[in-house]
Amino acid sequence: MSAAAPSPSSRLRVTLGLGDSGLRRALDHMWRADGLSPRYLTYLCAMHSVVRASVPLMLRAGERARLLDACGDPLGAPLAAYLAEHVQEEEGHDAWLLEDLASAGRAPAEALGPMPSPDVAGLAGAQYYWIEHHHPVTLLGYIAVLEGYAPSPGLTPRIARLTGLPDAALRTVREHAALDTGHLDELYALLDRLPLTRDQEAAVTVSALHSLDALTQLFVRLGRSAAAPSPRGAGPSSLMGVTP
Repeated sequence: MSAAAPSPSSRLRVTLGLGDSGLRRALDHMWRADGLSPRYLTYLCAMHSVVRASVPLMLRAGERARLLDACGDPLGAPLAAYLAEHVQEEEGHDAWLLEDLASAGRAPAEALGPMPSPDVAGLAGAQYYWIEHHHPVTLLGYIAVLEGYAPSPGLTPRIARLTGLPDAALRTVREHAALDTGHLDELYALLDRLPLTRDQEAAVTVSALHSLDALTQLFVRLGRSAAAPSPRGAGPSSLMGVTP
């Protein structure tokens, strides 16, 4: 009796696991102790640029999924339903980052004013292209990466202890450490329910690998960044910290 073939979610997990060493090194370096206080503020601004694209991306992918459902695409209805629910779960998280920044003593304009970096534009912009010109199912690869590398539960107390930042400046990291594991499980369960063709599964994988690479480049640059000095000291190292 032959063994059952691996599920789409299992294949994606393995693929990401084989390719994520660069991201893990970048995150370890970014969360190193020396200079963490100003770097954390730069992190909040960069993640705001990423997170504020999440709901618009899902809304547009949901619109495209509903159009495809009307044309008989079997992925359309379940994909649209998942995205509608996930929009409700993710709505307002960009505001959390601005509130964190304000609680750390910095103006929200520091996140809202500057042009987002090419790394952020490449990360989110590829998804807009694939949603419009290929298939909205590709967005699942992007979501899998952003939610698959969530902050460790131990990151928030270490940032607070080692930087002296107030708890109110750490909401996004704290909340995503609790939320993202459940969200990732929901996404992988959806992948295994969808009647994906081989080409559609490959498209999700390409999207995930592109997102992994773009996110790695973003965190490499964040790890090198030198923000304006903060009045507080150093911070934690070697803990995951992507916040979708």
